[in-house]
Amino acid sequence: MSDPTLTPPRAALGAGSDTDDGDDAGFTRHDNQFVTFSVAGEMFAVPMGPVQEIIRVPEVARLPLAPAVLDGLANLRGRVLPIINLRRLFQCEPQAHDDATRAVVINLGQPLGFVVDRVASVLSVEPHEIEPASAIQSIVSADYLTGVIKRPRSDGGLDLLMTLDFGRLVDSHFAAIDRLGRDDGRGARSGEDGSDAADAQDDAGSDELRLVSFSVAGQEYGIDIADVQEIVQLPEHITALPNVAHHVLGLISLRQRLLPLVSLRGLFGLPDEDPSEHHRIVVIALPAGGQVGLVTDAVKEVLSIPRSQADAMPGILAADSQMQEFSSICRLDEGKRLVSIIATDRLLGLSGMRDALSAMASHDAAHQENTAVTTHRSEIEPDSNDDDTQVVIFRLGAEEFAVPIMSVQEIVRVPDVLTKVPKTPHFIEGVINLRGTVLPVIDQRTRLGLNAIERNDGQRIMVYLLGGLRTGFIVDSVAEVLRIPRHQIAAAPDLSDEQSRLISQVAKLDGDQRLVMLLDPNHLLQGREMQAMSRALTDSPTDEPADALARAA
Repeated sequence: MSDPTLTPPRAALGAGSDTDDGDDAGFTRHDNQFVTFSVAGEMFAVPMGPVQEIIRVPEVARLPLAPAVLDGLANLRGRVLPIINLRRLFQCEPQAHDDATRAVVINLGQPLGFVVDRVASVLSVEPHEIEPASAIQSIVSADYLTGVIKRPRSDGGLDLLMTLDFGRLVDSHFAAIDRLGRDDGRGARSGEDGSDAADAQDDAGSDELRLVSFSVAGQEYGIDIADVQEIVQLPEHITALPNVAHHVLGLISLRQRLLPLVSLRGLFGLPDEDPSEHHRIVVIALPAGGQVGLVTDAVKEVLSIPRSQADAMPGILAADSQMQEFSSICRLDEGKRLVSIIATDRLLGLSGMRDALSAMASHDAAHQENTAVTTHRSEIEPDSNDDDTQVVIFRLGAEEFAVPIMSVQEIVRVPDVLTKVPKTPHFIEGVINLRGTVLPVIDQRTRLGLNAIERNDGQRIMVYLLGGLRTGFIVDSVAEVLRIPRHQIAAAPDLSDEQSRLISQVAKLDGDQRLVMLLDPNHLLQGREMQAMSRALTDSPTDEPADALARAA
């Protein structure tokens, strides 16, 4: 939250300021005004012109692969604001933030927040009070100073205020700063949003089924990943509907639209179960637009399964009208694990589902004039889906990241033991046996320069197809599958070359209170790393990978 007592006068803001809307025509800009502040016991000044505002230090989402001087990214009224720590930049002793700590927001092509120990005042400085800084000894190199302001004190001494050149400071630590002024909409660049890669992966994996698997009453089911809009947690409050079948749980609000919920336990005639934190809603699209949420006991994995392992539903079962929603059965783990595949078009054709949707459409029509949000099916058009980005969100510590859902081959549990293979690159944690093939596994934390943690049950392996080689990355947990509207995606600041390739966009969710960094899986590994891994696992003159596969099995 901004500290209004420290926000500079509008007259002093530069022309590029977000708050400059033309209403201050009666003011005169004072080029001789400076904001003064302290860092590690020394006093500095910056011209008022580019200073947009002064705020309390906000909470940040840490950005991997960015320079160490960056604390992270914050949300400033809907805009992504990089927060830079001046103590760290000046290589001073760290200090915990207190009530005096502030972030000075300066426009350098894009607003940047600089954390200072204390903001002192706003001064009017005459030209003769500014002298060259070359002879001044400071915690800051003279290259980053434009001068020194000398102000007489009442005791006859002088106050020295060093004027900082923030442009030079940033240029020296952020190699990609010249790209900071790009428009936020650049994230939609052709060929750089993962769509081409997704198409290539689809072509490469056309002989496979890609499913989201979930459990209902101990049985495992799967739905084609292309039919899944998103996966969200079951909320505590559900608005009930009168005079509907028992499997119709009611309505919830999901991003300004009403979502009808249908219990798969109820629809399948299975015993009810009290809601828990494990229950998930699998959101699927309706043919005419709109969505319906299928309530499951728990979502398990994202699977890539060879079509050869999917058998058509046995004839005697396929003929049963009570099982017409199932298209096939997958046999996994040598037939010990069966996954029944639900065809969503058949599921939506069930009489119980039709009755549910009809009842909810009638409810919307009856209350259309009294509600701010309507889901009458005649008014729901698939207007924004083409501009949406469907992602899988995962966590590393307190930070959230996302990748396009179509780039994820599957998501599996981390086995108790990762088999080490001699002569493989150092960044490979080990290999696992994934249905008869060797899958190299990399710790995502290590890849992004984060601290390692102990293995735990919440961790998952996200599998991608990188350079024709399936590769798994360990993440702390997989949170959800979401469809994010294009207007909620902004460009991430380009703060280093490696970071800008891997993380070029940021999603702003939950009223801009939640920042999710969007990764491009194609840049998870550098070209030389891919080559080293491919040589180690596929071109090795020994049988080491095969031996490892046998041990992993």
